[in-house]
Amino acid sequence: MLSLRDITISIADEMPLISGLSVDIEPGSLRLIQGASGSGKSTLLSVICGTADRNVHATGDVLLNGRVVSGLDAEDRRIGLMFQDPLLFPHMSISDNLAIALAAHHRHDRKARVSDALELAGLAGFEGRDPATLSGGQAARAALMRTLLAEPEALLMDEAFSALDPELRHAFGGFVRTQIAERRIPALLVSHDAADAMFADDGIIRIWNHSA
Repeated sequence: MLSLRDITISIADEMPLISGLSVDIEPGSLRLIQGASGSGKSTLLSVICGTADRNVHATGDVLLNGRVVSGLDAEDRRIGLMFQDPLLFPHMSISDNLAIALAAHHRHDRKARVSDALELAGLAGFEGRDPATLSGGQAARAALMRTLLAEPEALLMDEAFSALDPELRHAFGGFVRTQIAERRIPALLVSHDAADAMFADDGIIRIWNHSA
């Protein structure tokens, strides 16, 4: 379970972007936080995963499977993060893009793990492909599998569906739901688009007017 406890976030000495946000996200479920640009959605994700800028001031606790991770470095939190842009490395093949996510103890079976992940994503045989040759939906699925190969205990998504047209968004959203359910990991999506509510459990958490 991913739990946020009384999270308040401000930048420098400004008024809080988010005040007193608390939410529990069960394993295998996806929650949606919706808000306009500048409402603090992306900043919230950076606080959760440990990559917030130094001028971001946050109070409250982030718990993952019962342990407080708020004070840990990002690499020790075991939280995956996806963005609107798939961020595939253009100088690497699809196979190499996915393989960089593998932990050291999996390097001996790297080829098999990458092939299995690509097959699961409907990208069997794409190992040697250039990322530039992928469609938007294919690139999104490859980016998701790269994130999941790192075996995160929670998944954060920052406008991860926004660059896709409605048909691809629906297909990719369903694929995400299947993957987090099978892996029993909690997922949090932040988006400006109310249409993403179709993928969410337990209603929408809205951030408006610099409060939550």
